[in-house]
Amino acid sequence: MRIFDPHVHMTSRTTDDYEAMYAAGVRALVEPSFWLGQPRTSPASFLDYFDALLGWEPYRAAQYGIAHHCALALNPKEANDPRCAPVLDVLPRYLVKDSVVAVGEIGYDSMTPAEDTALAAQLQLAADHGLPALVHTPHRDKLAGLRRTVDVVRESALPPERVLLDHLNETTVREAAESGCWLGFSVYPDTKMDEDRTVAVLRAHGTERVLVNSAADWGKSDPLKTRRVGEAMLAAGFDEDDVDRVLWRNPVAFYGLSGRLRLDVPPPHGLHEGNSVLRGGE
Repeated sequence: MRIFDPHVHMTSRTTDDYEAMYAAGVRALVEPSFWLGQPRTSPASFLDYFDALLGWEPYRAAQYGIAHHCALALNPKEANDPRCAPVLDVLPRYLVKDSVVAVGEIGYDSMTPAEDTALAAQLQLAADHGLPALVHTPHRDKLAGLRRTVDVVRESALPPERVLLDHLNETTVREAAESGCWLGFSVYPDTKMDEDRTVAVLRAHGTERVLVNSAADWGKSDPLKTRRVGEAMLAAGFDEDDVDRVLWRNPVAFYGLSGRLRLDVPPPHGLHEGNSVLRGGE
């Protein structure tokens, strides 16, 4: 089972997690920029963080045979802090970096006017830089948040087929699918979606344009949840091709829209397996 985790925050995970992920089949991931758990007090904090996602984390992942890419943005929660707003002015010089495969996470947390402004501005940045966008849908009042998000996407210069709507669930999947965007499901131990609910959604809506992620971070989370979803799919009667579509080919297709996706990291510890370099939607 080959796995591409399209949303996982490895800066808050250990090297043991990288080792376990490789053993579970993870060969690639995207790490979106997110809230660190406490307020940043300066835009410079973002710059150090972005530099780590561009340098240190790809190096660390490569030691365990995993290709690391990132998505950079002013995240929704911090869009409400005026001390963080200047990050929007410096993002363009980071979005040209080779390992940046999307603008993200952007979207809504509390659906404030400041979040409206940041979302619209960053969708425009994605369009300007030829990048797709990873959009965080809010954890509260999810359907209203999804509808507001889709409205802003429709008003933007970025086509919906270059947008991934993440943190979806049973209440939002139908309208998200109708929007023409890609569909993301985060699988957590206690919150968001679990394996069985995710499989039920896949039965009802199919595997087209669907991505499954662990969204693992500094909270109670599990970077092996992608593997567990694959196992649950097989147990529920999906075949190996269905699993490969959801856990590998779909994230490769979406992030391949950046033209920057590279999957050529050699395996660790002298192991040998086929490696590849993918550009565009290959």
